[in-house]
Amino acid sequence: MPVDPKGRWFDSTGPIRVDGGIAVRAKRGKIGEQWWSRRFVDILERTCDPGRLARGRAYARKGQVVNFELTPGRVAGLVQGSRPKPYRVTIDIPAYDESQWTRILAALSSQALYRAALLAGEIPHELVDLFDELGLPLFPSALTMSCSCPDWGEPCKHVSAVLYVLAEAFDDDPFLVLAWRGRGRNELLSALRGLPEPVETIDPLAVPEVDLAERLTDFYTPAISLSRLRERPGRMAAPPELLLRVLDAPQLRVRHIPLVDILRPAYRDLAEPPSA
Repeated sequence: MPVDPKGRWFDSTGPIRVDGGIAVRAKRGKIGEQWWSRRFVDILERTCDPGRLARGRAYARKGQVVNFELTPGRVAGLVQGSRPKPYRVTIDIPAYDESQWTRILAALSSQALYRAALLAGEIPHELVDLFDELGLPLFPSALTMSCSCPDWGEPCKHVSAVLYVLAEAFDDDPFLVLAWRGRGRNELLSALRGLPEPVETIDPLAVPEVDLAERLTDFYTPAISLSRLRERPGRMAAPPELLLRVLDAPQLRVRHIPLVDILRPAYRDLAEPPSA
C-alpha cells in the first residue's frame, strides 16, 4: 500500500461511490450555517490537520458517510472508502453524569431567558458562558477519535467526513449539541418544564403605597436612581418552524434523514424577508 514521505499510509485509488449516502448540503465554502455549528467547525479547524479535514470535506460532500448515530458521549458512523467494507468511525467526548446535569438544570432554571429560549427550540449564545462558569464546557476542546481504516493519523478523512456531517446535523437540530453531552431534546425540555419557575426579582419601578400626606415633600423625587435602571429584554419571536415542533413528527426518513429535519430549513427560508 502507498505511503507518504512521512511513512503514513494513504489511499490513492479513490472511494467507492455510495448510493443514498449522507451528503452535506454545502457543496462549497464553509460547512455549518448556525452559530453553534460554526463554533464546532471552528474548533475542528483550529485543532485538526487542515489537509485531513479537506479530504474529509470532500468525502462529506460526495455522500461517502453511509450513516451515523449520536448517543451520549459518542458519535458512531460508517464511511465508505476504497475498500468494499465501510470503515467504522467513533468520536467520543465526556458525557455529563446525573449530578453534573442537576447543576446545569438548576443554573438554566434560574435564568428565565435561557429557559424560555430552550423551550422555544433555540440555543442562546450565552449558554456557552453558563456551561463554562460551571466548569462543564458545552463544546469539546478535544475529541477521542478512532477509525477501522489503516491510516493511523488523527483525524483520518473518514473521521473528518463524519465530523462535517455532524456539524451540519447541528444546523438542523441544535439539541444534538446537548444530547452529545448527555441530555436529549425531550429529556431536557421535560426536565425544564418540571422545574419551578424562576423567582421574580423585585421591580425597581415599584413604589410602596403610603399616605399622600407623608410624601408631600418628596412626591416628585425618583425612588431609585435612573442610572440603576436597565433595559428589559424584548419579547422573543416565535421560531419559523414552531409548527414542526408542536405537531407529532411523522416517522418518515429521506436518505436516512428524518423528514422533519429536511423541512426545518425550508420553514426558516420561508421566514426570511424577500431580497431586494
